[in-house]
Amino acid sequence: MDRIERSHGSGGVATSQLIESIFREAFSNEFLNGLTDAAVLPGAKRLAYTTDSYVVRPIFFRGGDIGRLAVCGTVNDLLTSGAKPAYITAGYILEEGLATDDLRKVAASMADAAFEAGVYIVTGDTKVVEPADPKAPGLMINTSGIGFLSDTTHVDPSRIQTGDAVIVSGSLGDHHAAILSERMNIQNDICSDAAPLGDMVEKLFDSGLHIHAMRDVTRGGLATILYELAHSANVHIYIEEKDLPISQDVAGFAGLLGLDPLYMGNEGKMVFLLPGEEAERAVDLIRHSRYGENAAIIGCVKAESSGTVVHTAIGGTRVLAPLVGEGLPRIC
Repeated sequence: MDRIERSHGSGGVATSQLIESIFREAFSNEFLNGLTDAAVLPGAKRLAYTTDSYVVRPIFFRGGDIGRLAVCGTVNDLLTSGAKPAYITAGYILEEGLATDDLRKVAASMADAAFEAGVYIVTGDTKVVEPADPKAPGLMINTSGIGFLSDTTHVDPSRIQTGDAVIVSGSLGDHHAAILSERMNIQNDICSDAAPLGDMVEKLFDSGLHIHAMRDVTRGGLATILYELAHSANVHIYIEEKDLPISQDVAGFAGLLGLDPLYMGNEGKMVFLLPGEEAERAVDLIRHSRYGENAAIIGCVKAESSGTVVHTAIGGTRVLAPLVGEGLPRIC
């Protein structure tokens, strides 16, 4: 079995062989191994539930692949609610002609990311479709994720207050630049930042800090995320351009192509809003967490009509609007 065939999506023998040889082998755990139509899982009173789909091309890129991306994106979405991620589903849509070795690599990467994040992949599905490009068949992944919340955890944009600090957990634009570099065959050392951020979030909550809101900085970039938070809470968010963590490689890449790092997508960055007096302690905790070494305090919240403003490095101001149109198709 070198490549995916129509029969692998039939539900018959070929499907069973595919599941056994790739998915069950990669994701083996006590909840999945029964291969029932629905996994029976231990639960809790309050849960967070999310779903997402991953259609990125190419499926392999510097710093990751579509499998790692699917786990990290789902885990981070759960974390933003204050939940502890626990279970993930994996629905694979395979294009006919996909090399089974490539599928095996994606499944192994997904399993490694799930292990790192401390979650189980507990159920899934497989379908085979005609390839959009017969010369380059790929795959897509749909996930759902479940996480559990304690009775004392409440994170919501409505809790944002005047005087809150704005912290971003690391350098901006890495994933966007990595994907675009692959597509344009631009040689550089920029890697995707796809990463599960449970370690830093757990440290913040365990410390007793009062996290009012947090979001993972993905499609639309930091500017769009802050705009949405400001309008949800009816506050004005001010950020300082000079304090934004952007690597020299990404800054140079963005400048070359006329891109704005504030609107570039990420897959392993989080923005946190919490009382200003707790900001230094929070950023120190994040910097001592996995994937948080470049965290920075980038701004604050003021009580004015909703909106977002950046103070530029040359002393001016710029209003930040949400991304209009498609900044870069299929970064995730």
